[in-house]
Amino acid sequence: MEGMSIRKLNLAEHHKLMADFFFNVFTKEPWNDDWSDSRQLNAYIADLAGNPNSLCYGFFSDGGDMLALSIGGIKHWCSGTEYMINELCVRSDMQGRGTGTAFLEAIQKELLAMDIHTIYLLTESRVPAFEFYKKRGFVQEEYTVSFYKNF
Repeated sequence: MEGMSIRKLNLAEHHKLMADFFFNVFTKEPWNDDWSDSRQLNAYIADLAGNPNSLCYGFFSDGGDMLALSIGGIKHWCSGTEYMINELCVRSDMQGRGTGTAFLEAIQKELLAMDIHTIYLLTESRVPAFEFYKKRGFVQEEYTVSFYKNF
């Protein structure tokens, strides 16, 4: 999309920007996540963005406003190097306007320049992101499942 640009973000310089943006998106519909504990939020952002292989992007308007955020990392795998997206979000008022699609296209262009040809991510099947990714060519894993255990 015209008037938008992608920028690499890092934890040292952009922690507050990433945490505030993440909070503003994921505490609203359809997620309604409870990130009221700012220490937990800041630790989560640091967990994802503070690793040697972390790779984070922001998508910005010409006016400097962040419109979308991707927090992920480079993952070396037997079939090649991948970009593992841990969190991808688009500002609520920009959803459904092509911003997410343009952001993913910009990320793919950045990754191709680094000879990375795979994006891997997890999402829930009950949220709009599920259909969003499918419409953009992402393929649902047939055999991989996710487990958890509360104790």
